Amino acid sequence: MTDMLSQPLTAAPAPAAPDSSGQDGPHTLKRSIGVVGGTLLTLSCVTPASTLFVVVPDLFASLGTATALTIAIGSLLCIAVAFCYSELGTLIPSAGGEYAIVTTLTGRLAGWLVFVLSLLVVMIVPPVIAMGTADYLAPLVHVPAEAAGAGVMLLATLAGLLDLRANAWITGVFLVLEVIAAAVVAVLGFAHTERGAGSLVHGVVAGDSGSPGPVNAMLIVSGLAIALFVTQGFSTAVYLSEEMENPRRNVARTVLATLAISAAVILVPVVAITMGAPDLAALTSGDISTMVTAWSNSAVGTFVSLCVALAIINAGIVMVIQNSRVLFASARDKAWPEPVNNALSRLGRFGSPWVATLVVGVPGAALCFVNLDTLYGVTGVSVTGMYLLVAIAALAARRASHRELPAWRMPLWPAMPLVLIAVLVYILSQQETQYLLWTGGIMATATVYWALYLRPRQDTRWLVTLPKDMRT
Repeated sequence: MTDMLSQPLTAAPAPAAPDSSGQDGPHTLKRSIGVVGGTLLTLSCVTPASTLFVVVPDLFASLGTATALTIAIGSLLCIAVAFCYSELGTLIPSAGGEYAIVTTLTGRLAGWLVFVLSLLVVMIVPPVIAMGTADYLAPLVHVPAEAAGAGVMLLATLAGLLDLRANAWITGVFLVLEVIAAAVVAVLGFAHTERGAGSLVHGVVAGDSGSPGPVNAMLIVSGLAIALFVTQGFSTAVYLSEEMENPRRNVARTVLATLAISAAVILVPVVAITMGAPDLAALTSGDISTMVTAWSNSAVGTFVSLCVALAIINAGIVMVIQNSRVLFASARDKAWPEPVNNALSRLGRFGSPWVATLVVGVPGAALCFVNLDTLYGVTGVSVTGMYLLVAIAALAARRASHRELPAWRMPLWPAMPLVLIAVLVYILSQQETQYLLWTGGIMATATVYWALYLRPRQDTRWLVTLPKDMRT
């Protein structure tokens, strides 16, 4: 399969020095998980319950009863995104994920830029989720949100140093608990219905004075960037493709199964909360724990809160695992000066990239002390931009050099990626200027690094490769 890599990408990286485990570079991750393990890890990265309890309340605050509709539209858009990931992830199974795909199919600079976008996402999302822990530990202990988030990130970093198979089962147990919590919320919400299904499509939100106001189409479009982020973690299957058995088949199965399950686990409780909230002000406040306690009793509220806290820890573990693989792959593909590459590509005794894991986890703990609104805004823009570049790459996936290669193929190509590109461009145009400027500034800096360091060294730097067992 070396013909998949257009010149100069066919050049193999120079051998790296042996690491502490005696391995010679370029290092390869161990294939140890199948569809079940991959789905457990990927679902845990989507972390539907912690997304429901941490991210969705912000949507309730701005979209009120239109939150479920916005998430449903976002989930439909994600089907097209998932089709792109499924085809591209089976065509180019690499721990580099989006950047390996885009580099191979559309060129080195585009691949570098999508790597920077993915790095923004993988560095920001875990702290965003982790900071929600404090609210759900409140029944037992009161901890500042920043401190709780930093603690979760450090704990997740320690777990990320372990063997991937062990983490798949740890996260699987936590995942069961968070699905139970989501199910309890759904049952209680539907059992205490205060408004009909029509409220889901006629959006209203409580204003600052508490009086109801309409939710217009522009607000829904603006909210789609966060709605896409709600189920974003299904792309983890692509990052884990190097550690999946038979990735040509299992990556697509994992991506599509994860999207279907996570959308249901998130959307059904959101509908139940919308219909069961005692009044519009309570819904707009997004205080789901208080609503659960009002619908039941304090014991049930405490149980749900603790399940959510475990779900957030679970999400942190899986996100650190995923994100360390991105840095590992970038070092193996020579994105940095050689001492940095050698450090980030080192594998520990459990087969995990331990330096990359620390580089992801420790700064993630520090990001817990950054303004949350800024983190949300930059993440929404980055996710939308990353999906846009992946959709563009999907248009190039069936050129002559790639058409006959074994891969899962999406239906309705090329209409699916073309429609997705148009929608994502429009969503980006509706985002707040400050978040577009933040993200644009980071991308401009990345372009300067490309122009001054990577491009002049194209024979020795940014050499995107596939694992040895996937090159034939």
